[in-house]
Amino acid sequence: MIVTESFSDIPVVKARPDFGGFYEREYRQVAGLAFVLTNDRPAAEDLAQEAFASAYRRWTEVGAMDQPGAWVRRVVVNKAMSRFRRIAVEGRALARMNEATASPPVSAESVAVWEAIRRLSSKQAEIIVLTYYAGMSNSESAKLMGCSVETARTHLKRARSRLAGWLGETE
Repeated sequence: MIVTESFSDIPVVKARPDFGGFYEREYRQVAGLAFVLTNDRPAAEDLAQEAFASAYRRWTEVGAMDQPGAWVRRVVVNKAMSRFRRIAVEGRALARMNEATASPPVSAESVAVWEAIRRLSSKQAEIIVLTYYAGMSNSESAKLMGCSVETARTHLKRARSRLAGWLGETE
């Protein structure tokens, strides 16, 4: 209960609805609004839940409002707009990244090489990728792998030997 006014010594008390009842009454409409904004049911449900969680955390304040449902709807709209902005930024970043890392079409030979690399042990595959794909030195690769330079060289030698055998090449 919240005291909103008092006349002389008699306080006038305005009842605040309980959160559970509020949630049950408002959830469908709030989730529906979120769906209209996102056209994605799981995202809409997440947005509605986040909005109600915000209302719950501030229920003393929100529950005392004349229209707490309007407050929750505003939160959904704000969160949906933030989501749109985030998705747009991520899309632009991915597009830039794809432009920067664009590679030529994949040949049948390179497919065979990558399939063979996947058959290697994890450490051998890792050293091959770090050395030949990322262009790292043995010392850089060893540091990243958490091993000594000699161990990295051994992994590389064994990986090259296995790959040469599988692919019918000389090392």
